[in-house]
Amino acid sequence: MKFLGTLLLLALIAAGIAGYAIYAPFGPQTETFVDIAPGTGTPAIAAKLQAGGVIRSRYGFDLLHLAKRGTLKAGEYRFDHAAPMTEVYDRIVRGDVYTVTLKIPEGYNIFDIAQAVADAGLGSRDAFLAAERQHTELIAWLPPTGKLPDSLEGYLFPDTYSFTRHATPVQILSAMVRRFRRAGAELGLSSNIRQTVIMASLIEKEVNQDTERPLVAGVFTNRLAQGMPLATDPTVIYAALLDGRWRGTIYASDLQADSPYNTYRHTGLPPGPICNPGMASLRAAMNPAKTDYLYFVSDATGHSRFSTDLKEHAKQVDAYRKAQKSQTP
Repeated sequence: MKFLGTLLLLALIAAGIAGYAIYAPFGPQTETFVDIAPGTGTPAIAAKLQAGGVIRSRYGFDLLHLAKRGTLKAGEYRFDHAAPMTEVYDRIVRGDVYTVTLKIPEGYNIFDIAQAVADAGLGSRDAFLAAERQHTELIAWLPPTGKLPDSLEGYLFPDTYSFTRHATPVQILSAMVRRFRRAGAELGLSSNIRQTVIMASLIEKEVNQDTERPLVAGVFTNRLAQGMPLATDPTVIYAALLDGRWRGTIYASDLQADSPYNTYRHTGLPPGPICNPGMASLRAAMNPAKTDYLYFVSDATGHSRFSTDLKEHAKQVDAYRKAQKSQTP
């Protein structure tokens, strides 16, 4: 009887110790990361968590796994406060891995995206730009044009993304291209994809009012039909960016630069997109408004004024310049 009593007492003590290890809050007070590789077994996961100061006892974690079961998911986890082991365990079963948010607005070009990646701590700007040039096979599904594209510009869809801290540039680029393909499917974009994306990129850079995007698309369509240069400033800026000579404003030398992206000197669409357009601009490029407009210019309120002839356009430009001058301190 005495022996049984001793065993019962020891069992109660063991249960108390296990309960304390499992349910009493424990963990780091500062940011701590634990990376669980695919295929890692429960004992090894428990050992990593204990070594990282996330749980009090690896054996308690093993015991919890026996009681709760569930699949422990690989990934990097972030811990920054004391918590019961049950909370830690449940997070790993849910796969509540740590990710970094990367927001790419409509109209960002590849240089903007590379900087956003660097600012988010997801790698260097130069490494991202190098990967973007090296992995144009990511858009090999596009209809062939006789030569491989030299950039993914235009096909990195603007969106808010979540990546692990260890995401590679290729993984980031792949996710953005996949998102573009989904957007294209939603819009029914299945023909003239390259030309549509180029046109949409010009629209994206030229206007910020969704209701005006089809009108701008119509202006560009009319100018192309008449063999007129598109004469759009954003292409001049992009040409300067590609050549590494952009100085923050357009100079006369930029307008004379012999770049295929300079739509003041060359008729037709530029050879590629100049940014990554969103849904509204893609939709406008697919459905340009049918008008007689050949010109447009911004007004002081951020809207566009459209004209059918050069004389009317000159008046609109003059009004825009006077409005700008009146707002200058």
